[in-house]
Amino acid sequence: MEINIQAVVWLGILVVLLAVEAITLGLTTIWFAGGALAAFGMAVAGTDVLPQIIVFCVVSVLLLVITRPAAVRWLNRDHVRTNAGSLIGETAVVTESIDNLANTGQAQVKGQYWTARALQDNQKIETGKTVKIKEISGVKLIVEEV
Repeated sequence: MEINIQAVVWLGILVVLLAVEAITLGLTTIWFAGGALAAFGMAVAGTDVLPQIIVFCVVSVLLLVITRPAAVRWLNRDHVRTNAGSLIGETAVVTESIDNLANTGQAQVKGQYWTARALQDNQKIETGKTVKIKEISGVKLIVEEV
């Protein structure tokens, strides 16, 4: 019985990539493990090394591009935003007139007072108005009037 050294090499690469994936649990090497599996199949079928390498690269990139976004969404579906990030999309009440050019503005959201700036530099938002939090920059809410 003759040992196909190319198949053994691809199988070794596959095992190493799967071990790294199992240790990291970060979806870092699983795509390349799929490419190694495809190249292993080609080696077992007796193809030359160059097509094996090409298939490894193509399959790895395709798996990465096509399946990674869905896999990341699926893995992060129960992810709960915490702290400041959870405020994005919330509404707040302006407690001090917001004027980016005068460097003034404050808003209250969930019982907390934050320095606030308008999304548009030339926009002024008066006290008492309701605003939507679009982003957070440092310790400032970036808002726009509702």
